[in-house]
Amino acid sequence: MTEHSKITELNLPRTIHLVPMDHIDGFDVRPGFYETNGATAIPGGVNFTVYSHNATSIELLLFKREENEPFAVLPFPAHYRIGNVYSMIVFKLNIEDFEYAYRVDGPYEPEKGLLFNKKKYLLDPYAKAVTGQSRWGYTSPRGQHYKARVVKDDFDWEDMRPPLLPMEDLIIYELHVRGFTMHGSSLVANPGTFAGLMEKLPYLLELGVNVVELMPIFEFDEMQDYREVNGQKLYNYWGYNTVSFFAPNTSYTASTEYNREGNELKKLIQTFNQHGIEVFLDVVFNHTAEGNEKGPFFSFKGFDNNIYYLLTPEGYYYNFSGCGNSLNCNHPIVRQMILNCLRYWVTAYRVNGFRFDLASILGRDEDGTPMNEPPLLQSLAFDPILGDVKLIAEAWDAGGLYQVGTFPAWNRWAEWNGKYRDDMRRYLKGDAGMAQAAAFRIAGSNDIYEVNSRQNASVNFITCHDGFTLYDLFSYNEKHNEANGWNNTDGANDNGSWNCGAEGDTDNPEILSLRKRMIRNAFTLLMCSRGTPMFLAGDEFCNTQFGNNNAYCHDNIISWLDWNRQKENKDIFTFVRNIIRFRKKHRLLRINVSGGACGFPDTSFHGVTPWQSSFSGHERYVGVMFAGQEVGTGPKVIYIASNAYWEELKITLPELPASMFWEQAIDTWDANTVPIPITEKDFLIRPRSVMVFVGE
Repeated sequence: MTEHSKITELNLPRTIHLVPMDHIDGFDVRPGFYETNGATAIPGGVNFTVYSHNATSIELLLFKREENEPFAVLPFPAHYRIGNVYSMIVFKLNIEDFEYAYRVDGPYEPEKGLLFNKKKYLLDPYAKAVTGQSRWGYTSPRGQHYKARVVKDDFDWEDMRPPLLPMEDLIIYELHVRGFTMHGSSLVANPGTFAGLMEKLPYLLELGVNVVELMPIFEFDEMQDYREVNGQKLYNYWGYNTVSFFAPNTSYTASTEYNREGNELKKLIQTFNQHGIEVFLDVVFNHTAEGNEKGPFFSFKGFDNNIYYLLTPEGYYYNFSGCGNSLNCNHPIVRQMILNCLRYWVTAYRVNGFRFDLASILGRDEDGTPMNEPPLLQSLAFDPILGDVKLIAEAWDAGGLYQVGTFPAWNRWAEWNGKYRDDMRRYLKGDAGMAQAAAFRIAGSNDIYEVNSRQNASVNFITCHDGFTLYDLFSYNEKHNEANGWNNTDGANDNGSWNCGAEGDTDNPEILSLRKRMIRNAFTLLMCSRGTPMFLAGDEFCNTQFGNNNAYCHDNIISWLDWNRQKENKDIFTFVRNIIRFRKKHRLLRINVSGGACGFPDTSFHGVTPWQSSFSGHERYVGVMFAGQEVGTGPKVIYIASNAYWEELKITLPELPASMFWEQAIDTWDANTVPIPITEKDFLIRPRSVMVFVGE
């Protein structure tokens, strides 16, 4: 990008060097550009803009790279302040020669939530890159002040256009950037990095997923709460402890990107988009890494503690996140920052979608009360820059607010459907009384979403990062989190899991066969359910966490994908790949295409006898039929038969018009099912198995 184009982009005058200047600590300075937040390189220098509502003065600190004491201290002159915004251009400053932080002075009145401390070095809330974080598992010295670098945004996106896939066509694959390729069996040149993930693109294309959802990649401190338990190093591995909302995690890059931070991630997004795969980010706006009054003090607390956080009347922190603090998301200042942040990730990184962790906090008022129409959620729903971006809410929080089906949406937000996960887990393992709930979940959870006229709102999942893997779901009755160091008290106790007859590892061939069939059942129902399917990376080849259902702290084989299992369980991988193809082939599974066909309604429920679904308290059989007119193929009917009972059942298929016939497409009893036409409408469905029939 030329200097002229950069000036034009920022709407900066081309003659800034002719304006009269002041002189501070050996630098020529002048008032800056007040609407350009953060630190921005401009021709001849750098523009610094920062704001605080209650500060009385702010100083800019300049450091040599990796030094902890500033080589220059530049107080913002009083006349460089407009309103609550301080802005200053520092001339003849090369972005590669320095790092920066701030010191902010103001009242110290904790009972009012004011914690100003001029001795603290503060990280710019709009920092585009954070120093000292590029090496995983290393911060030197511990507790050092965070500093920022200025990033030059000159990445060439060429003529890339986003895939813009419809919500109903998505197949979301949730993964941890480091854990996906860190194990030696991944056979990548750059394990644990964005580059390593990019090396796995051929694998993802073969599998057939079209969205990768990255667990937190905003800069976080993995050393927060670092511990050693029985000789094992434990980290804040998942990364749900944001340090900087605008900066990528530089420890996820294969090489240090001084002043070009983010280019490797941009290359990943560009490459994936060019191959039809969208990239979503799991974002954490419900809290920060600063914790409560006992937590660290490195940024927001020092700029405006009583604005950025939800505080009790006594000045303490509300903790709806379970992590010490809750961000004050509907304060105008915080709301503006979050909107600016998401706009930045969409314009600078071309991110295709966001999943919002504990999103119900984003709808709480400044006193913690849930709001009917939260301004933040409404702003995100209607923002023009975010117009093509998918917004997915984890519609609950740690304060007890549960909004699945009622999350404020304006027909714009989708939701992680926690009820789908819970109901389908219980149904699959054979709990009594779950047949009706399973039928509703397969049919798109209309009982939850249709009443609010919300189409494509349900993101269906049986597993995610939080909880058992799919293999462990059918290998353990109980959690086994001893390695976390909390005496197995952490993690959920109600998992809806079943070990199929033996806890953990076994060499019993019948149990191993049953476990694989249960996995095939789960994937078949997930991919044949209306809504957007999502599954956890590694589930397609039986990856295990050895019974740990809360692996947040493990940077080791517990959390890393063991790619040897992909070879050992090639049959499961092949089945998952084929069921994904089956879903893509039949649009009828993804959406109501025409309101029915062949005299059948769009959706109908059946028992072992057609059109009779008593859903009694002991019934464990579910028949769901979709009917519609598919473009290019004409009328089509798909019947999903699911037997969660431990005995085989005799069932009857609905009778098709004379011009149509049933084809058995899937039978999870036999992993190598070949589609075959069937002439009999009566058949046996084996114990704990799923069959899918297509009528054309």
